[in-house]
Amino acid sequence: MSTVVGDAPRPAGERPGGARRSRRPVDPRLWRYSAAARGYLVLTVALSIVNVAMVIVSALMIGRVLGGVIVDDATDLGRWSTELVVLAGAVGVRVLGTWLQSRFAHRSATRVVAELKGEVLGVATRLRPRELDPRRDEIATVLTRGIDGLVPYLTGYLPALVLAATLTPATLAVIAFQDLTSAAIIFVTLPLIPVFMILIGLLTRGKAAKTLTAMTTLSSQLLDLLAGLPTLRALGREQGPATRVRELGDAHRRTTMSALRVAFLSSMVLELLATLCVALVAVSIGLRLVYGGMELEAGIVALILAPEVYLPLRMVGTQFHAAEDGMAAASRAFAVIDTDRPDDDDAADGAVVVDAAGARIEFDGLDVRSRRGLAPHGLTGTLEPGAVTVLTGPNGSGKSTAVQALLGLVEPEHGEVRVAGTAVSALDRSAWWAQVAWLPQHPVLVPGTLDENLRLIGEVVDLEQACAATGFDEVLAELPDGWTTRVGSGGTGLSLGQRQRLALTRVLATRRPVLVLDEPTAHLDDASERTVLDSLRSLAAAGRTVVVVGHRPTVLAAADRVIEVSADVA
Repeated sequence: MSTVVGDAPRPAGERPGGARRSRRPVDPRLWRYSAAARGYLVLTVALSIVNVAMVIVSALMIGRVLGGVIVDDATDLGRWSTELVVLAGAVGVRVLGTWLQSRFAHRSATRVVAELKGEVLGVATRLRPRELDPRRDEIATVLTRGIDGLVPYLTGYLPALVLAATLTPATLAVIAFQDLTSAAIIFVTLPLIPVFMILIGLLTRGKAAKTLTAMTTLSSQLLDLLAGLPTLRALGREQGPATRVRELGDAHRRTTMSALRVAFLSSMVLELLATLCVALVAVSIGLRLVYGGMELEAGIVALILAPEVYLPLRMVGTQFHAAEDGMAAASRAFAVIDTDRPDDDDAADGAVVVDAAGARIEFDGLDVRSRRGLAPHGLTGTLEPGAVTVLTGPNGSGKSTAVQALLGLVEPEHGEVRVAGTAVSALDRSAWWAQVAWLPQHPVLVPGTLDENLRLIGEVVDLEQACAATGFDEVLAELPDGWTTRVGSGGTGLSLGQRQRLALTRVLATRRPVLVLDEPTAHLDDASERTVLDSLRSLAAAGRTVVVVGHRPTVLAAADRVIEVSADVA
């Protein structure tokens, strides 16, 4: 993308342990990064407490009324008017609480997802190119599809978890007060449900992560295929990737269906187990009632509350698998957010402002850490104003990385880059970037008209001369709408050569004193290449600082100075 560096990514580093954390039922980072999640948690806890109270009140009222009617044969409704009114009120409040929970759950979940997407997107825009590239597909999948799976977690799993922490112990305590034997049976059988949940969890461990990984790979392959489809069609190979895409789709389908099968089977197991446990309580109560070992009212209350003890744990087990995909995506989102270190970023952005016009730029023993070693290694050289300087070297030597260090987008391992005697790390980044026009190795265009893409750099000068130098005037002549021609994302609608010409035109038509071009003559024919190189020499002769990354003989021949870039790799 021919870019005038403005609000470019700030430095970001990975916090120790930020990318890998143990999975917890409730990830505390969710509340830290989302204000909506904190408000929703408070609402959920409050409604759960109200729900617990209404469940207990309803059971006590039903037990008192039924016990009195059956034992005392008191069928006069007037005698039970208070209990019936309280029962009706409890049922009404419980219905209202359930309605409020369902009403606000989806709204809050949508807000939480939107906030997390904003956090991830903000961090992604601040990541440096070398840090963003290996995570681009993962971040895209999390933003577009993955993190939306957090909605079932917030609307189903979280309320069930809160109920398990409130309803289960409260109802068990009331049962113990009414009938100690039933409470003992429940106390012994209740741990069976979490035990089976753990066993099922061990069986399904990693399935959600595998599903997200398969979806990320499939999305990446499909996006690459769509981007290269015009080229594949031109070569008659558009059917070539079909087998690979089909294999990826089948892998994603198998992983998803496997997780769904386990989720359905685990729900059935938990339901069957809870039913058997409640049946044990019911049989015990029935036998003791027959032999006169307990009061009817206490038995009714215990029998009504027994299913409520197991219900939250069953709901947790049922909702867990529905929320697992969302939590896996959320963990990756949190890992991205955790890589953002504002303190380091602010410290790295200095306050020194220099005038780049006529300023000397120096590489002094520059080393930048790469995945295989140092690239570049020991880079030393001077970029003089009024001259064309070419950075050359073998592939992987760190030429593009050296340019990123010049722009302040990567931190050197050793050495530094200085502008007018001031280290880039001490510069005010916005002021420095406002004086640089940058053409990366892979130009990217934004959706819109050609004119809108051209004027992303701001003021445009000598446009006709720039178009003639790059050959873009010939492209305009072929387009019926000229500068109002619309292009899609990445310049869809233009060929690779036409995109390169537009990107070059955008750089050559700026007044910025420093021009940095990475492989500027790629995809150009010999005549266009000569014209572009002549234009760059003319701009340098006018006092501009022109830095070119290249290795073609014609580019090296046009240079006033050539700096060799080398790497020290394992």
